[in-house]
Amino acid sequence: MAGEARTPDGNGGQEGWRDSVAEGTATDLENLLGTGVSAAQEQLQRNGGFLPFALTVQNDGEVRLVAVSPAEAAEGTDGDFDADAMIRDLHALLRQNRDDFRAAAVVCDILLVEEDSDAIHVAAEHRDGSLFAAVLPYAANATTQTWEFGELGADASEPAIWVD
Repeated sequence: MAGEARTPDGNGGQEGWRDSVAEGTATDLENLLGTGVSAAQEQLQRNGGFLPFALTVQNDGEVRLVAVSPAEAAEGTDGDFDADAMIRDLHALLRQNRDDFRAAAVVCDILLVEEDSDAIHVAAEHRDGSLFAAVLPYAANATTQTWEFGELGADASEPAIWVD
């Protein structure tokens, strides 16, 4: 399954996703996806945005949040922080400590250019080589002052943690 993006719930023509990976792997990756999306949605509702973060499934099954300090944006850029640098820092930290966990996911805010929409992006990876990424588009509803979420969809992903 490495290199293929599949939604763990079987949507989007990927009905056999669970059959393509070990049961424990599927459970770990589904757990990371659900927890990552929920945490990002909560931060959006509370703060109007979120910084990149990671989640790990420890060897004992416990899910842990991993965060890094915001990297300052380069002078002359629009942002207050450099999200790409934070994601690189998260990947480096996860690679350094990968013996402590069996699966990890990096969660970040992306722009879906073709749809002109922001989205929550979750890229999950298991030590057995299984991986997937998913995107959940979202937009602010100015009338109701709430966030509206689109359909969860699969995205392409490359290994970033268990690579040598």
